Amino acid sequence: MPSLIRCALLRRILLLGSLVLAAAITGAPPAVAEFGDVVINNYSDAAAMRPVVFPHWFHRIRFRCKACHADLGFKFKAGGNDINMLKIIDGQYCGGCHNGAIAWSVENCNLCHSGKPGTPTQVHESTVQELVAPAAKTPPVKK
Repeated sequence: MPSLIRCALLRRILLLGSLVLAAAITGAPPAVAEFGDVVINNYSDAAAMRPVVFPHWFHRIRFRCKACHADLGFKFKAGGNDINMLKIIDGQYCGGCHNGAIAWSVENCNLCHSGKPGTPTQVHESTVQELVAPAAKTPPVKK
Protein backbone atom coordinates (compact mmCIF):
# COMPACT_ATOMS: atom_id res chain seq x y z
CA MET A 1 0.00 0.00 0.00
CA PRO A 2 2.69 2.61 0.86
CA SER A 3 4.39 1.92 -2.50
CA LEU A 4 1.13 2.75 -4.33
CA ILE A 5 0.89 6.07 -2.48
CA ARG A 6 4.53 6.87 -3.28
CA CYS A 7 3.96 5.99 -6.94
CA ALA A 8 0.87 8.27 -7.17
CA LEU A 9 2.75 11.09 -5.44
CA LEU A 10 5.71 10.69 -7.79
CA ARG A 11 3.38 10.84 -10.81
CA ARG A 12 1.82 14.07 -9.53
CA ILE A 13 5.23 15.62 -8.92
CA LEU A 14 6.39 14.65 -12.41
CA LEU A 15 3.19 16.05 -13.96
CA LEU A 16 3.54 19.33 -12.09
CA GLY A 17 7.22 19.55 -13.04
CA SER A 18 6.34 18.90 -16.69
CA LEU A 19 3.73 21.67 -16.66
CA VAL A 20 6.16 24.15 -15.11
CA LEU A 21 8.84 23.20 -17.63
CA ALA A 22 6.38 23.53 -20.55
CA ALA A 23 5.34 26.99 -19.34
CA ALA A 24 8.97 28.07 -19.07
CA ILE A 25 9.84 26.74 -22.54
CA THR A 26 6.83 28.32 -24.26
CA GLY A 27 7.55 31.69 -22.66
CA ALA A 28 4.30 31.94 -20.74
CA PRO A 29 4.05 35.33 -19.04
CA PRO A 30 4.35 35.46 -15.25
CA ALA A 31 1.11 35.44 -13.32
CA VAL A 32 0.09 38.97 -12.26
CA ALA A 33 -3.06 40.13 -10.53
CA GLU A 34 -5.51 41.80 -12.89
CA PHE A 35 -6.49 44.25 -10.18
CA GLY A 36 -3.59 45.54 -8.11
CA ASP A 37 -3.45 47.72 -5.03
CA VAL A 38 -4.37 51.38 -5.31
CA VAL A 39 -2.39 53.90 -3.30
CA ILE A 40 -4.51 56.92 -2.34
CA ASN A 41 -2.45 59.91 -1.28
CA ASN A 42 -4.47 62.96 -2.23
CA TYR A 43 -4.47 64.41 1.31
CA SER A 44 -2.59 61.94 3.54
CA ASP A 45 0.92 63.40 3.35
CA ALA A 46 -0.39 66.92 4.01
CA ALA A 47 -2.29 65.62 7.07
CA ALA A 48 0.81 63.79 8.39
CA MET A 49 -0.88 60.42 7.79
CA ARG A 50 0.44 57.47 5.85
CA PRO A 51 -1.18 57.01 2.41
CA VAL A 52 -4.07 54.58 2.07
CA VAL A 53 -3.32 51.26 0.39
CA PHE A 54 -6.60 50.04 -1.07
CA PRO A 55 -6.47 46.30 -1.92
CA HIS A 56 -8.57 46.45 -5.08
CA TRP A 57 -7.98 42.75 -5.80
CA PHE A 58 -9.31 41.79 -2.34
CA HIS A 59 -12.51 43.80 -2.81
CA ARG A 60 -12.91 42.54 -6.39
CA ILE A 61 -12.96 38.94 -5.17
CA ARG A 62 -15.97 39.74 -3.00
CA PHE A 63 -17.90 42.35 -4.99
CA ARG A 64 -18.81 43.15 -8.58
CA CYS A 65 -17.45 46.39 -10.07
CA LYS A 66 -20.92 47.94 -9.77
CA ALA A 67 -20.84 47.86 -5.96
CA CYS A 68 -18.16 50.56 -5.76
CA HIS A 69 -18.04 52.16 -9.20
CA ALA A 70 -21.78 52.65 -9.67
CA ASP A 71 -23.37 52.42 -6.25
CA LEU A 72 -20.67 54.32 -4.33
CA GLY A 73 -19.56 56.61 -7.17
CA PHE A 74 -15.87 55.70 -7.50
CA LYS A 75 -14.41 56.82 -10.83
CA PHE A 76 -12.34 54.36 -12.85
CA LYS A 77 -9.12 56.35 -12.38
CA ALA A 78 -6.59 56.40 -9.56
CA GLY A 79 -6.69 59.92 -8.15
CA GLY A 80 -9.97 60.71 -9.88
CA ASN A 81 -12.00 60.79 -6.65
CA ASP A 82 -11.94 63.58 -4.09
CA ILE A 83 -11.94 61.24 -1.08
CA ASN A 84 -11.36 62.62 2.41
CA MET A 85 -12.15 61.43 5.92
CA LEU A 86 -15.13 63.75 6.36
CA LYS A 87 -16.81 62.20 3.33
CA ILE A 88 -15.99 58.69 4.52
CA ILE A 89 -17.43 59.42 7.99
CA ASP A 90 -20.51 60.81 6.22
CA GLY A 91 -20.98 57.44 4.47
CA GLN A 92 -19.57 58.38 1.07
CA TYR A 93 -16.97 56.38 -0.86
CA CYS A 94 -15.31 53.85 1.52
CA GLY A 95 -17.72 54.91 4.26
CA GLY A 96 -20.57 53.23 2.39
CA CYS A 97 -19.30 49.92 3.78
CA HIS A 98 -16.64 50.86 6.32
CA ASN A 99 -19.19 52.05 8.84
CA GLY A 100 -18.73 49.55 11.67
CA ALA A 101 -21.74 47.50 10.54
CA ILE A 102 -20.62 46.04 7.19
CA ALA A 103 -16.85 46.43 7.67
CA TRP A 104 -14.57 48.04 10.23
CA SER A 105 -15.03 51.76 10.74
CA VAL A 106 -12.71 54.76 10.74
CA GLU A 107 -11.30 54.23 14.25
CA ASN A 108 -8.93 51.61 12.83
CA CYS A 109 -6.74 54.10 10.95
CA ASN A 110 -3.74 51.81 10.40
CA LEU A 111 -5.80 49.19 8.60
CA CYS A 112 -6.12 51.56 5.63
CA HIS A 113 -3.41 54.16 6.20
CA SER A 114 -0.57 51.68 5.77
CA GLY A 115 1.39 53.01 2.78
CA LYS A 116 4.90 54.37 2.69
CA PRO A 117 4.86 58.17 3.22
CA GLY A 118 5.44 60.07 0.00
CA THR A 119 4.06 57.35 -2.28
CA PRO A 120 1.97 59.07 -4.96
CA THR A 121 -1.60 58.11 -5.81
CA GLN A 122 -1.33 55.26 -8.30
CA VAL A 123 -2.22 51.66 -9.15
CA HIS A 124 0.41 49.03 -8.32
CA GLU A 125 0.88 45.62 -9.95
CA SER A 126 -2.07 45.82 -12.29
CA THR A 127 -2.17 44.44 -15.81
CA VAL A 128 -5.11 46.64 -16.75
CA GLN A 129 -2.90 48.63 -19.15
CA GLU A 130 -2.08 45.38 -20.94
CA LEU A 131 -5.74 44.35 -21.14
CA VAL A 132 -6.83 47.34 -23.21
CA ALA A 133 -5.15 48.30 -26.46
CA PRO A 134 -4.27 51.98 -26.65
CA ALA A 135 -6.61 54.06 -28.76
CA ALA A 136 -5.36 54.61 -32.28
CA LYS A 137 -4.48 58.20 -33.03
CA THR A 138 -6.36 59.45 -36.02
CA PRO A 139 -5.12 62.42 -37.97
CA PRO A 140 -7.25 65.56 -37.65
CA VAL A 141 -9.88 66.03 -40.34
CA LYS A 142 -9.02 68.91 -42.65
CA LYS A 143 -11.86 71.20 -43.58
